[in-house]
Amino acid sequence: MKVRMRTLIATALVLGVAAGPAVANAAPRPAAAPVPVSAGAEQPVFRAPPDAAALRKALAGVGAGSGDATAALVRVGGTSGSWQGSSGVADIRTGRPASAQARFRAGSVTKTFTAAVVLQLAAEGKVDLDQPVQRYLPGLLPQGPGGFEPVSVRQLLNYTSGIRPADGPGDSFEAQYAHRFDVVDPHALIAGAVAKGPEFRPGEKQHYLNIDYTVLGVLIEKLTGTTYEKAVSARILEPLGLHHTSFPSPAQNRIPGPYNHGYQAVGRPGGDTSLVDVSEWNSWSNWAAGDLISTTADLEKFTMALFSGRLVPKAQLEEMFTVPAVKDFESGEDAVQTAGLKRFVLPDGTVAYGKTGSRYGYSTVIGGTRDLSRTLVYSVNSTDAKGQEMNKVAFGIVMAAFKK
Repeated sequence: MKVRMRTLIATALVLGVAAGPAVANAAPRPAAAPVPVSAGAEQPVFRAPPDAAALRKALAGVGAGSGDATAALVRVGGTSGSWQGSSGVADIRTGRPASAQARFRAGSVTKTFTAAVVLQLAAEGKVDLDQPVQRYLPGLLPQGPGGFEPVSVRQLLNYTSGIRPADGPGDSFEAQYAHRFDVVDPHALIAGAVAKGPEFRPGEKQHYLNIDYTVLGVLIEKLTGTTYEKAVSARILEPLGLHHTSFPSPAQNRIPGPYNHGYQAVGRPGGDTSLVDVSEWNSWSNWAAGDLISTTADLEKFTMALFSGRLVPKAQLEEMFTVPAVKDFESGEDAVQTAGLKRFVLPDGTVAYGKTGSRYGYSTVIGGTRDLSRTLVYSVNSTDAKGQEMNKVAFGIVMAAFKK
């Protein structure tokens, strides 16, 4: 997720999107009763329940013939009221309706889980966010001429480390699809990235990259004495009862349990497009930065627990709502990423925090207002999940969910 993902949510929040006919499987739910984190005066409060009509409209027309998304699952929650809905198909061959309980690849939403574990460890005194990661992982970042200065753990969390991106098979869908079953060791990705030397001095700029969270995955393993997956499970999945959330094994290509198939639109000679099933894919290379599989219900539960301060103590949770005062490396604009989340502002001034994630065939969002008066979780089976433009269905969901 590069410049494209830095600007998409902002674009979605200042524009509208048209939608078609009625939506399937939509229903209001009783208001949740989370214990909100104390928010500053700038944080608005949603008092009215979610706009059900706007949400139904946002999901209308999703399906095999949509051109934008074959399925969409949405959960809007918070103290102001709740709504959930689903639309589309689980499989374009059979036309079977999309399952609201389907599991999906959550992509970079994984980073929020990783950040939460690191912040828990900080609260326990097992890691100091101001100390260089080299103290905990000696030899990981080469020093000397052309090497790395001290990189703090906080700088990894908020993407200001200056570590360059890891190399992959290529940026195009065709290049990545050809290598979709490759098993890539995250440690090899780190070695390749750091061998290129720093991109900028630590703390100087913000560059949203997976590599920072890959390093944090190694740090979690060092500090906990167990695997990254077991650490996240013991600290988050099990305590919150996230029974449908998991990390695939290195050789696992299929999504476990029920899932809605993901598709990528591919151009054909003559200008036509066809949908390629991308449901089976090895995502091990994304690891602590993007390997999570989950459901909208589990991610909603996680979002509520995180924002309410039940998962990460308040002092450390503040890191997730703090944007470093630097410029973005690619756009030159003010940074917007925090430790595991992103700050964005709606046209009416509403401030929200969230995290996007995209894997081919799947686009995911979690987030909400800091006071938990409104939360949003969605999974959209986008036919161009990593395209340059934001998916129109996702676009409409965001606008409808935060409509006052």
